[in-house]
Amino acid sequence: MNGRRVVVTGLGALTPIGNNLEEYWKGLSNGVSGAAPITRFDAEKFRTKFACEVKNYDPLNHFDRKDARKMDPFTQYALIVSEEAIKHSGLDLEKVDKDRVGVIWGAGIGGLKTFQDEVTDFSRGDGTPRFNPFFIPKMIADIAAGYISITYGFRGPNFVTVSACASATNALIDSLNYIKLGHADVIVSGGSEATVCEAGVGGFNALKALSERNDDPSTASRPFDKDRDGFVLGEGGACIILEELEHAKARGAKIYAEFIGGGMSSDAYHITAPHPEGLGAKNVMINALKDAGIKTTDVDYINVHGTSTPLGDKGETLAIREVFGAHAYNINISSTKSMTGHLLGAAGAIEAVASIMAIQHQLVPPTINHFTDDEELDSKLNFTFNKAQARKIDIALSNTFGFGGHNTSIIFRKYEG
Repeated sequence: MNGRRVVVTGLGALTPIGNNLEEYWKGLSNGVSGAAPITRFDAEKFRTKFACEVKNYDPLNHFDRKDARKMDPFTQYALIVSEEAIKHSGLDLEKVDKDRVGVIWGAGIGGLKTFQDEVTDFSRGDGTPRFNPFFIPKMIADIAAGYISITYGFRGPNFVTVSACASATNALIDSLNYIKLGHADVIVSGGSEATVCEAGVGGFNALKALSERNDDPSTASRPFDKDRDGFVLGEGGACIILEELEHAKARGAKIYAEFIGGGMSSDAYHITAPHPEGLGAKNVMINALKDAGIKTTDVDYINVHGTSTPLGDKGETLAIREVFGAHAYNINISSTKSMTGHLLGAAGAIEAVASIMAIQHQLVPPTINHFTDDEELDSKLNFTFNKAQARKIDIALSNTFGFGGHNTSIIFRKYEG
């Protein structure tokens, strides 16, 4: 590539533990759990009756009623976090060359609630095909990027990546590369997901992927704990404004971190289970380190995929130990999914924001809900259990892995000017 450097100049977040960037970071640093009984629908007959929902959310606080009805919640979330990130970046929409601003978004599923509701209504009818004219544009995953582009008039590269839980991280990697290659100067990137509905909870229950700790939802997401029993479904989104360094400097932008590399790999193993020896996780971190041009000993913090599933946590731990060797014991590791739950296609976006904020504040957010060590994991690794830890963080790595064997890893560095 041509050596163009890429930096972060704006952030936005809407999560189960905070409805904006400031609230999200406060929740992370204080170890707040976003898990609680489901309010979106009556979950009494479901095996899992709780989730990490966005709290106190009313679309009419952000959109007029007519516009809100045209958008699935995942698109609403995308517009909310992109607005916050653009404002946070200080980007002058009157001066920026909009032909050079792109939108690359991530969503693993898209409008699941819309699809569920439309098909349910049809099945209850007399067979006459009566569908909402916005059914298709509400449902398709790419519509989130389309709405952001239309709202702001951004005419650069515009698409959505879909790779299950790796979707948003794939979007960020594509954004990094498009800017490096000179196809854009600024890209609005991130991800959003809204699957806390009957189809989402029921589908993941059928896979036996979700925790069923209904007696104590707030401690149900417990990555690396011996008694972990599955992930907790989350919702929301996050946005990152990525910008070519000289473009950012020319407009006097505040720079929050430098985005120095990304890696991708495939397990080539199973549609839902991770490789038992963490092969894909190992390869993706090696690829990211090579792309960033750094050594294993340069990494200070890893925001792990850490979903709280028995196989996933074990495989990722094995991969970290193999890739980083003795240095693995000098790295802080944490799973912020212990607080936010698993946002599926948006997970990589909110966790990238967590990694960037960790660099900004020199503070590692914790892995909460740890009660019992798992003898199959390496207890000498620093999982940052239960309490945030202050430390020097120059480089942070973030992992996200998805059904289908999709693996992504991205690396941010403290910007020194």
